[in-house]
Amino acid sequence: MNHTQSNILPSKLPNVGTTIFTVMSKLAQEHKAINLGQGFPDFNASPDIIQLVTKAMQDGYNQYAPMPGTIELREQIAIKTERMYGYAPNPDTEITVTSGATEALYAAISAIVSPGDEVIVLEPCYDSYVPAIELNGGIPVYVSLSSDDFSINFSQLQSAITSRTRAIIINTPHNPTGTTLTQKDLQFLAILLRDRNIYLISDEVYEHIIFDGQQHQSVLRHAELRERSFVISSFGKTYHVTGWKLGYCIAPRELSTEFRKVHQYLTFSSFTPLQIALAEYLRNPEPYESLPQFYQQKRDFFVNLMQQTRFSLLPSRGSYFVLASYGHITDESDTDYAIRLTKEIGVATIPLSVFYSNKTDNKLLRFCFAKKEETLERAVERLMKI
Repeated sequence: MNHTQSNILPSKLPNVGTTIFTVMSKLAQEHKAINLGQGFPDFNASPDIIQLVTKAMQDGYNQYAPMPGTIELREQIAIKTERMYGYAPNPDTEITVTSGATEALYAAISAIVSPGDEVIVLEPCYDSYVPAIELNGGIPVYVSLSSDDFSINFSQLQSAITSRTRAIIINTPHNPTGTTLTQKDLQFLAILLRDRNIYLISDEVYEHIIFDGQQHQSVLRHAELRERSFVISSFGKTYHVTGWKLGYCIAPRELSTEFRKVHQYLTFSSFTPLQIALAEYLRNPEPYESLPQFYQQKRDFFVNLMQQTRFSLLPSRGSYFVLASYGHITDESDTDYAIRLTKEIGVATIPLSVFYSNKTDNKLLRFCFAKKEETLERAVERLMKI
């Protein structure tokens, strides 16, 4: 067949190629490197939850779940939300179960963004936000977090707001930097958005991975912000099962109605046996209430080990990531250095520049410490050779 230029499919995402996560994981496999790049645990979930999924399958829960999720699971999410944040969303009208947080993010963006709408994105940021905005004809507007501590510069944020601003996306605890928003941050945000027709999409997938006695400042705690927000959570992050791809979105009735219209034609419904199992597993709050301590021990273990290396670690206040500064070791770009570390030292990381639209290079690498202690020990043994 003779392919001419007119036969070539124009890309709706011309700037999107293979993600750095795929590139680094492939490199890690090729060079038998320890993968501290991609954000997933290398340890298994609780046998109890696995048994509950098996039981659900054996009990015949293998057909479509209701579009918004099984009512049993939505009721348990409501109970958990009230327990954690003092707010009880309506299970019928305000909670939607999704096929992972990434689907929830896409559905939320798609529900509110029309061609020409602007959406403010705080950089560095998770890589699914911008493609979802662009696929819906929206225009991403980038505001960089402060370079010293990755906090929100509210004067810059205010300057970025225009009459076309439709939404702002926030993320706490933050991937990739490990920072967290404070109660004061949410108050500033509320003042900034007051009397403006701007929605808030709050990515809170690491809500239970928060350290040093902090309280997670969910948007759900803040009545004024809650009225204009989609709040997105992840069972995968909470229960060490990222491959199960199950999450949920809490939003007011009017927003949930539009969200569900997109969800209905995106996935329709999510994996039924998991919903039945999680509804039962959520009855016990101990697994998610103990998560901060569980991951803080891993953070502290890794940070202490890394003191034997030449890297300088930045504070991690939440998530299972920590940034390491290496500018005093080499002036290589972060991508080149990450590739070289994988090939020559045998440890895969993620360069921070990939989380910026303009590839800002602050000589920082992201490490994931959601690993077994022996995995972290073997990685640091290799990093000590630098």
